[in-house]
Amino acid sequence: MKALAVIGLKKTFRFLCGEAIRFVFCVTILPPIRVALLRLLGAKVGKNVVIHRFEFINYYRGSFANISIGDECFIGNGVLFDLADTIVLERQVTISERVVLMTHLNVGYMDHPLQASFPSTHKGVHIRRGCFIGVNATILQGVDIGSLTLVAAGAVVTKSLPGNVVCAGVPAKVIRA
Repeated sequence: MKALAVIGLKKTFRFLCGEAIRFVFCVTILPPIRVALLRLLGAKVGKNVVIHRFEFINYYRGSFANISIGDECFIGNGVLFDLADTIVLERQVTISERVVLMTHLNVGYMDHPLQASFPSTHKGVHIRRGCFIGVNATILQGVDIGSLTLVAAGAVVTKSLPGNVVCAGVPAKVIRA
């Protein structure tokens, strides 16, 4: 199988461990237990954090140590964490349901025809104090969202945003400063 040959045995083992961890998170029904599990797996999680059922990808490329969640944050159901690089949520950040936090771009195998134009990259995501990220928004790699910014539902944030603004759209644009 091509995927096994490309990523190797060590990353394949990490992938399988990630799948086992995913199962544990799926059957964990209480947010405080999810918080405790994340801490046990190396994530930094602050006080008074609520984490509902979430998904993660790229455990084999990174780890839960790539996640830092500040005090009094809320993570809604179905949020997707890409563990390929760091995700930092400062204090009092709300991540609504089904938000996608992407930290990498990879169009496929090294021989994929788009690799020449779009090589694999990864950069962290940083969401600063007091932000609100609306339902189904997507935050792409390398984005830094300033404090007290509201990202509207369904927005696709491709570039960093200043603080104290409202943004919406695809791609997201500041609609109120």
